[in-house]
Amino acid sequence: MQKTANPNASAAAKKLLNYLSETAGKAIITGQHTQTNPMKEIDYIRKETGKEPMLRGFELLAYSPNINYQNATEECLTEVYENRNTMETALKWAKENHGIVTLTFHWFSPLGGHDKSFYAKNTDFDAEKILTEGTPERTAFYDDMDIIAAELRKFQEADIPVLWRPFHEADGDWFWWGAKGPVVASRLYRLMFEHYTNVLHLDNLLWVWNCPVKDAYPGDAYVDIVSMDIYLTSYEKTDYHKQYEQLIQVTSPNKTAALAEVGYMPDIQLLSDSHTPWAYYMTWSKEFCIGEQYNAVDQLKSVYRSSYAIANSCGVMQ
Repeated sequence: MQKTANPNASAAAKKLLNYLSETAGKAIITGQHTQTNPMKEIDYIRKETGKEPMLRGFELLAYSPNINYQNATEECLTEVYENRNTMETALKWAKENHGIVTLTFHWFSPLGGHDKSFYAKNTDFDAEKILTEGTPERTAFYDDMDIIAAELRKFQEADIPVLWRPFHEADGDWFWWGAKGPVVASRLYRLMFEHYTNVLHLDNLLWVWNCPVKDAYPGDAYVDIVSMDIYLTSYEKTDYHKQYEQLIQVTSPNKTAALAEVGYMPDIQLLSDSHTPWAYYMTWSKEFCIGEQYNAVDQLKSVYRSSYAIANSCGVMQ
């Protein structure tokens, strides 16, 4: 039984982590990211397979406190408007279906920036300055964290555990939190962990680290689940075993592992043969799920109808 990084984690969070760790290698939990309140991805999966993912991903980008509405493209504004009220949707869904919730946060930079300022190219916000006491960057960082914490607390009050994946894809330089390198992002992650866990006591969170870089791993004391995002350039029949080995080598063999984002779903037959211990996979949203640009309908059906995959319209955490 894997212990939670937060020793004061709620009973529901401990139960969920135990379930994930026990599932890995015996089955895989189906997961799907959504970005908008209509959640067309879920409708599509239900229509094509007759089932729904056990794990559903919701996006927090519209909850960013520092969105520059005056200097944003129509595309940016559409993304923000379509994402509004997703936390209410997530709460309602989790309560009614006992499903598993994971949250992603494309965090508009706490200071400055224009358009989609979660992208480093759209902001001059310096993540490294957060690490220095007394800087405006550090103050803004904590102010934003406290605002988002209010949303996370709603789940705690409802006794709903959340797979919390902050600073995702920290190995890349495209987001502001990774622009100064994954080690800086790791230090931001630890600051958030300490603030949310030891100061604000958000004990319903399971902490998902999302960066396959050895020197950046925050340490077992800060992580519940190690994960990576994988976007193959073309379809390949795979169980992502090679990537699993890579991830464990640069993070920890003591933690449950997950495919936090994939473009192409893993091949369910290969997984059932190899038992590569991924606890869950999450297909990215929109065209990565809907249509056959990435995942063929036959592939979708084979996964959701497999006895090795855990998929349903409601979860098992009842």
